[in-house]
Amino acid sequence: MAELKNIAIIGPVYPYKGGISHYTGLLSRTLSGYAEGKYNITTISYKMQYPKIMFRKEQRDYSNKTFEIQDAEFWINTANPFNWMKVKSKLKKLKPDLLVVQWWHPYFAPCYQWILSGLKTKVLFVCHNVLPHERFPMDRFLTKGTLKKGNMCIVHSKEDEKDLKELLPGMLYERGVLPTYQAFRLRGLSRAEARKELGISSEEKMILFFGLVRKYKGLPYLIKAMPEILQENPDLKLYVVGDFGSSKEEYLQLIEETGCRENIVVRDGYVPDEEVEPYFAAADLNICPYESATQSAIVQIAFGFDLPVVATAVGGLPEAVTDGKTGFVVEPRNPKALADAINRYYGENRKDEFRENVQKEKERFSWDRTVEMIERLWEKSM
Repeated sequence: MAELKNIAIIGPVYPYKGGISHYTGLLSRTLSGYAEGKYNITTISYKMQYPKIMFRKEQRDYSNKTFEIQDAEFWINTANPFNWMKVKSKLKKLKPDLLVVQWWHPYFAPCYQWILSGLKTKVLFVCHNVLPHERFPMDRFLTKGTLKKGNMCIVHSKEDEKDLKELLPGMLYERGVLPTYQAFRLRGLSRAEARKELGISSEEKMILFFGLVRKYKGLPYLIKAMPEILQENPDLKLYVVGDFGSSKEEYLQLIEETGCRENIVVRDGYVPDEEVEPYFAAADLNICPYESATQSAIVQIAFGFDLPVVATAVGGLPEAVTDGKTGFVVEPRNPKALADAINRYYGENRKDEFRENVQKEKERFSWDRTVEMIERLWEKSM
């Protein structure tokens, strides 16, 4: 069997924002340091990820270098076919044993299909979403045409596993939970220190909704749950921390309609990596009230802070959150179910128990498990 030694990784890395950038950077670091330099790693990112017409906000954040990959190559312009030819030529010269490609949206299909066609190297797709959250015509066609350029896939949820098997029944793959994003613990803040920094009293109950505010994230159901939550926990505040895009006003109107404005704190805008820690270190509970999902990096950021999670039973969330042990898993689109779970958490005083259970489950979410999946797939592909 051929030895796996030289691995190239394609995906966004610092200074690009977002969970997939964090994932790619952490995977690159893990493989680089694995088993005393077992692998030679080349990390390949984008000189341009999205055209501004598609993604008008700033795509890069240079404010914190926590996830920086020192020797990353920024080769790929995803909208320039002439660039794709140059990238393919560079990959042919590089001759990696394995090319690990991050996949999450069919926008990348033309670029990846061109670059991967005719390459004499094995290709593994890490599917953050097999199909996009917001579906559109041709997405299945574009996804299938791209993934079939690969030899194997990693998926992080049963939903993605199902989609992959429907698109490519013969594809070699493994499914594993998303690893924990512990790198956000930059300063090791205690709960008291984080609360002092945010201006929150030690007695106040605090639940957190964090990340991009998009329809599928289900924030309206959490807002609608607040009146019932406050009946039992009147000193509780919900912190909504993330980028609302163009929809902020409709959420603010909903907050006013619930009569809970004094108990909901809104911080609108992108949160730089260095400012993430205080919110998770200060919170009692992280809430993921999603309508739909494949998996969520937010759950794994929370677990990186030993923070329990209330999540809905969609996508891979029930695989990550162990109901009754590391949090609660509830029915989606159901404000009462969210309220009952949050009130139960406080009413039964589950904080210490749940935090201990999160710590016990960390091995299950180790980045080494992802490396082991890559190694098994390599062996099976021979």
